[in-house]
Amino acid sequence: MTKKMKRRARAILCGALLFLIAVLVKELHLIKNTNVQIILFLAAYLVTGRDVIKKAVRNIRNGQVLDENFLMTIASLGAFLISEMSEAVGVMLFYQIGEFFQDYAVNRSRKSISELMDIRPDSANVQRGDEIKTVSPEEVRVGELIVIRPGERIPLDAVVVKGESMLDTVAITGESVPRRVSEGSELVSGCINLNGVLTASVEKEYADSTVMRILALVESASDKKAESENFITRFARYYTPIVVGLAAVIAIVPSIVTGAYTTWIYRALSFLVISCPCALVISVPLSFFGGIGGASAKGILIKGSNYLEGLARAESVVFDKTGTLTKGSFSVTKLLPSENLLREAKDETEAEEQLLYLAALTESFSTHPIAVSILEAAKERGLLKPHGEDRPLISEVNEEAGLGIRAQYEDETLLCGNKALLEKHDIGFPSPEALPQTSGTVVYIAKGDGFVGSIVISDELKSDARECIAGLKSLGLRPVMLTGDRRETAEGVAGELGVGEVYAELLPTGKVEKLEQLLSEKKRSEGKLIFVGDGINDAPVLARADIGVAMGGAGSDAAIEAADIVLMTDEPSKLLQAYKISKKTLNIVKENIVFAIGVKVIVLLLAAFGLASMWAAVFADVGVAALAILNAMRALK
Repeated sequence: MTKKMKRRARAILCGALLFLIAVLVKELHLIKNTNVQIILFLAAYLVTGRDVIKKAVRNIRNGQVLDENFLMTIASLGAFLISEMSEAVGVMLFYQIGEFFQDYAVNRSRKSISELMDIRPDSANVQRGDEIKTVSPEEVRVGELIVIRPGERIPLDAVVVKGESMLDTVAITGESVPRRVSEGSELVSGCINLNGVLTASVEKEYADSTVMRILALVESASDKKAESENFITRFARYYTPIVVGLAAVIAIVPSIVTGAYTTWIYRALSFLVISCPCALVISVPLSFFGGIGGASAKGILIKGSNYLEGLARAESVVFDKTGTLTKGSFSVTKLLPSENLLREAKDETEAEEQLLYLAALTESFSTHPIAVSILEAAKERGLLKPHGEDRPLISEVNEEAGLGIRAQYEDETLLCGNKALLEKHDIGFPSPEALPQTSGTVVYIAKGDGFVGSIVISDELKSDARECIAGLKSLGLRPVMLTGDRRETAEGVAGELGVGEVYAELLPTGKVEKLEQLLSEKKRSEGKLIFVGDGINDAPVLARADIGVAMGGAGSDAAIEAADIVLMTDEPSKLLQAYKISKKTLNIVKENIVFAIGVKVIVLLLAAFGLASMWAAVFADVGVAALAILNAMRALK
């Protein structure tokens, strides 16, 4: 409980005790002196209402006259003037109770945000010479070595150079399962080292680290208001002077006509208390704040409530391919030995391993991504010796630009590359029907003058990509793919995922032009187009889309900066979670607006005709606000 909440709780308890004593003294005639009764009620009123009165006076001085503090003060003082002392104190007491629950709700909704703020590291152990010094993370420079001990929070983005451990990444990614890291693994600042000691080389300065980017995004999220919040601001601007004017009319006109001043002033005061738009002013921003907090706990950072609201109105979701729906790293997906190799080997597995071994030997000196994927596949199967001890078996390695690699092995020529390489060296191919029909990259291998097989290398789909596309389609959203990749590759990936609309071979400018076209095709004026991407070339499209969503783990800094929503785990299926959170939050906001305005209108009409007492006014103000706040807190879950 905060200091403010404790102070308010003390005021409520003291005020309630004084109020109870005053009521007992008056009703049971324990003290017949009227002045003593007034003093007891006045003491209870000042204890419970002091903060409200001070705020009203301060706001009047600052030119903010017509707010809920002014309405509460004038209504309660007016009740004193017409000798309704118990109702005057009751109005303040129950208002303070309502405010206490509001503080509790805001405090609760801030919990996930404050937990997120705890990811800020306090210090870093930096290795300088033979010493390890504990310094502020801001003092560590790129390239320096830091030591992270068990239980410590990773202070900066870095790469492990020594050691292995398990990391708790839940604060950054929302993923509850610990992640294993070892030499060469990337470390994200804000995660917690669970067991082993790690030595890592710093990749980014503290100001550019993941943890600081996250904190900056969360801290700035409240600056961007949703349309619903702007509606409340506009509503209150016109609503408050109107109800004050109506209250004045209710107090003056009927009093002059009927002469029943006390009756009509009481009704006007009840009208003023009822008119306070607390439920709207408090619960709507609180709902959005809760939605943003709940999303951040799941590794989804939303930069403003306007984007949270816009997400619920999504109509189309446009995806980049590489690094967004696919892993962005090549891997061997098929090994297709030739018929001759299959006949020579004792079984298909041995033939596949012979094919992969020959390809790995040929590519062992290359750093091309395709070569790296072949070498990784060979290592996984244990076909290569450690530390490149197989390399002496290969000689006269020549890379033929745009074609592949030619090398000598056991007095025979090895070829590993595209179809044109083998054609150049007069290697015969099997029939076209026997060659792989695939959207991936095909590497052909020959030994001597004979074709020995082909290897298909593909950019793997992310494990949850199919789930993401299927989920979006089930929600009635239109998935689209924009990519710079070859048409065959793009259409192959789209076919696997079930994306029916694909635009391939696009440069960054072409992506923006195509996005403009898709924006013009929206069916509803309020419908939103979402773009999901991860690369530097996606930044212009992310900025142009109605809502830009970036992959926060592997995504580029430019993409994350340009995006409105960041998925910290690089899982496209998180978009489904974000969409559902936005839908739930918007439903809660609508419920609160309809409920608050509906009850207000009904009780205002009753008060104007004398059918609602000051106590009904208290319920209409504090009760409706409390119920709306409790409803808003559902957005946190």
